[in-house]
Amino acid sequence: MEPMDIVGKSKEDVSLPKATMFKIIKEMLPPDVRVARDTQDLLVECCVEFINLVSSESNDVCNREDKRTIAPEHVLKALEVLGFGDYIEEVYAAYEQHKLETLDSPKGGRFSGIEMTEEEAAAEQQRMFAEARARMNNGVAPQKEPEPDRSFDAQNANHV
Repeated sequence: MEPMDIVGKSKEDVSLPKATMFKIIKEMLPPDVRVARDTQDLLVECCVEFINLVSSESNDVCNREDKRTIAPEHVLKALEVLGFGDYIEEVYAAYEQHKLETLDSPKGGRFSGIEMTEEEAAAEQQRMFAEARARMNNGVAPQKEPEPDRSFDAQNANHV
């Protein structure tokens, strides 16, 4: 791979978090095995190269299908094309597990558990806004606004 093979990046700009990679390497080996620092660096470089290879082939698969976004199916097909077909089942299982984990997380966009009415959600949102404003005002709590009197609306609704 040439130093400028990665679009807009030099080879030195593209890497993986070394501390995380070293932790993964350590967890994969028996406790009595030590790995030299330069060997760890080499393993990280191999991982980067592998990711570049799979990404590039995934992009090619995507382009052949006239798509603009690389989908998980493109990555799985790329693994097959590159001769890593033995890993597809395990990769797909990891992908499914990832979907399950992110589906129920707040960042995943969906919540499991308690359902709120629209009114309850609006009230919770207002409470959260008030807390945020208080934090922005150096902890000075805002004056609580009185609840609007809805009795007039309820009386008029019965007469309409």
